[in-house]
Amino acid sequence: MTNSNNHDELALELENVSFSDGDISIIKQITGIIPKGKITTLVGPSGAGKTTIFRLCNGLISPDDGNIHLFGDPISTLEPTNLRRTVGIALQQATMLSGTVMKNLALPKTLQGESLDEDTAFSLLEQVGLDRGLLHRNVADLSGGQKQKVSIARTLVNEPSILLLDEITSSLDRVSKRDIEQLIKKLNQEYNVTIAWITHNIEQALSIGDYTWVMMNGSLLESGDSNLLENPTNPAVREFIKGELS
Repeated sequence: MTNSNNHDELALELENVSFSDGDISIIKQITGIIPKGKITTLVGPSGAGKTTIFRLCNGLISPDDGNIHLFGDPISTLEPTNLRRTVGIALQQATMLSGTVMKNLALPKTLQGESLDEDTAFSLLEQVGLDRGLLHRNVADLSGGQKQKVSIARTLVNEPSILLLDEITSSLDRVSKRDIEQLIKKLNQEYNVTIAWITHNIEQALSIGDYTWVMMNGSLLESGDSNLLENPTNPAVREFIKGELS
């Protein structure tokens, strides 16, 4: 896939985006795309700015310079609540409220002054491959993989068009990791959810991703079809990938 400027093909588009925290420059004039309907993986060393990109795309912070477009519209013109419903985010640590799975699934509705009905909750559990019988189970009794699935299901309550996943499998065992990978592929293929996934695992980025960003020191060094990871042109990217795979 080439860096097309056809807005119909793009879920998110960043143009010369910069962000600083005080005197520290975290994102440096990044121009890049998240293709619509695809799985885009973001790789790079810790501190590269990957999570900050997600926070910018989700509207949790605003860029100092540059523009971010969501399906062709500047996100600065969108109402924050609607933006976060459209662009959902799931984090590495699946933070749970104390109490039942139902209480956790209902959280997005609770925050909107609404309620989640049980049938919808059952449907969400089935969507992420969890047994209906878990709905009234205490989350403290769930495994790490189950908690991560509840976290993803909770993000799906708002029916987002885009799902941002920040290192969601890094603390899981191999079986749970594969389970989550299959779930994300299913959400992408069956529900046409655009996925952006931060991962430190190069092999995961290759096997899961359609498109890939490689970031370092707040810059986007290389992006394109995920097979770029097998033969990067940028020397710094080549060195990074070699170190990760060795």
